[in-house]
Amino acid sequence: MIRWLGALLILAGCAASSVTADEAPREIPSPEQRVTVPGAEGTPLRALLYLPPAPSRPAVIALHSCSGIGPAERPIRLPAHQRDWAIRLLEAGHPVLFPDSFGSRGLGEACGVRGFPAGPLGVRRSDALAAADWARAQPWGRNQPPVLIGWSHGGSTTLAAWATAPPGALSAAIAFYPGCGQGEAAATGTAPLLMLLGAEDNWTPPQPCERIARRAPGLITFETYPGAHHGFDGLAGAVRSRVLPNGRSVSLGPEGAARADSRARVAAFLATNAGPP
Repeated sequence: MIRWLGALLILAGCAASSVTADEAPREIPSPEQRVTVPGAEGTPLRALLYLPPAPSRPAVIALHSCSGIGPAERPIRLPAHQRDWAIRLLEAGHPVLFPDSFGSRGLGEACGVRGFPAGPLGVRRSDALAAADWARAQPWGRNQPPVLIGWSHGGSTTLAAWATAPPGALSAAIAFYPGCGQGEAAATGTAPLLMLLGAEDNWTPPQPCERIARRAPGLITFETYPGAHHGFDGLAGAVRSRVLPNGRSVSLGPEGAARADSRARVAAFLATNAGPP
């Protein structure tokens, strides 16, 4: 129990301090490993793997947003907020694996692209589950059901994979500002699920996700943050507008209180559902 509480405090970080200030990005202290993992229909995916000095908790499969994590011709590079999450998860004892669903297939960004070939409900869902099976079978995976965590497009992928994963395949799932509009009639998973949503999100509005959560109280928990837009866990900057390739105008940017509270909620959720065996 003491170890769990310590991990919770590490993940929560400075939630009690000023929550409105920008935060400087950090580099991951753990050595970075570039590995290849199986994806949908046997497609090899390049991935980044980070291992804590003494893995003690289930592996986390971290699923990137619609921006991807690098084109095929360049090495993978994580956005600052995803590096920050990786650090927090590592410090709590979780191995962390970032599979690249886009660059591995020679694809660019998916944001606002109609008919994108690596969608959350198909290819990426299978990528996530294949990566989870691979991680569980590694020595550092310790045959523990992994955790899925994803942001935006990766959050939608998390929901799709969670809904169709066989019982016992996942310890838990965490979705940051996912798109739930296409999945309201989807099957319900069996692992605990946490959804973290922004009340002002006009890219992936929270209401469909809230309706899903209310169908399975106890199994699904959610928090909708007042004043928070898409990407509220970003480390720095202000809310900004973006016009997507499909012509849609959306807003995104960090919100300090939501960022801090989401860290505390993720820490508590993992301590309860993905602690040491």
